[in-house]
Amino acid sequence: MQKVIVTGGAGFIGSNLVDKLIEQGIEVIVLDNLSTGKKENINPKAEFIQCDISKDRPLFDNVDTVFHLAATPQVQYSIENPTDNNNLHSLINMLEVSRLIGAKRFVFSSSSAVYGNPKYTPIDENHPVNPLSPYALHKLIGEQYCKLYSNIYNLDTVCLRYFNAYGDRMVNEGAYRSVISIFKEQYNKKQSLNIVNDGEQRRDYIHVKDIVNANILCATHTDELKGDIFNIGTGKSYSVNEIADMFGGNKKYGEKRIEPKYSIADTAKIDLDLNFKPKNKLKTWINTFTEQN
Repeated sequence: MQKVIVTGGAGFIGSNLVDKLIEQGIEVIVLDNLSTGKKENINPKAEFIQCDISKDRPLFDNVDTVFHLAATPQVQYSIENPTDNNNLHSLINMLEVSRLIGAKRFVFSSSSAVYGNPKYTPIDENHPVNPLSPYALHKLIGEQYCKLYSNIYNLDTVCLRYFNAYGDRMVNEGAYRSVISIFKEQYNKKQSLNIVNDGEQRRDYIHVKDIVNANILCATHTDELKGDIFNIGTGKSYSVNEIADMFGGNKKYGEKRIEPKYSIADTAKIDLDLNFKPKNKLKTWINTFTEQN
């Protein structure tokens, strides 16, 4: 890679990816409308263009790779606003941009949400898909568009199904935060940790630096990927109660919510094909935060 586009480069995962790419000496163009991302997240060495990629098709010379992370990652919002198709329009527009500029590879940030309620765990890439929200459906359709562009237009694409991301710059406000972000704020304010349901629901949590590494591995893989799909997780899970215990302090139960009981990634495929092995530990990250406070 020499010159790349990162859509959503002002967001949580996108900005961390931009930092790593620039650290490796790669020229980066960030496209973001700042609807959820923050300008202060953008690396000053990146070229930043504020635009709406659901409507615009900015073209650039000599771009070899496009990382498409821009999205409104809000399941409940998509349920409340089912006619909002911006996530899908953005994806299609950027695929077309990539085709027109002759990019060598398109890396799409998908989601484990495409699986819906798991029929078995760990969840491998062949698990049946059953989106339970417009957000998840758009991710699944996006994967199919990537495959289509590989088959018809010879644009090499790859789709990464993220499990539960955490780390620096994760969303720390609003109604759609992860449990780790919520616990972090409550711990900092010395409040009881609010636990939904019985707290025994288990999730696979992966650090943003490991997600960044997976993106770069896929972008630099020498073989054609042709719309292939990879789970991006750790293969390990923690219950909400276990995470609360890592933070320490009092727990508060009460709120009920319909959600899958378990969501754990089978990572054998990406380990075998790309030698991807997550390096960051959730407990270590939480301990680092709590020791500072």
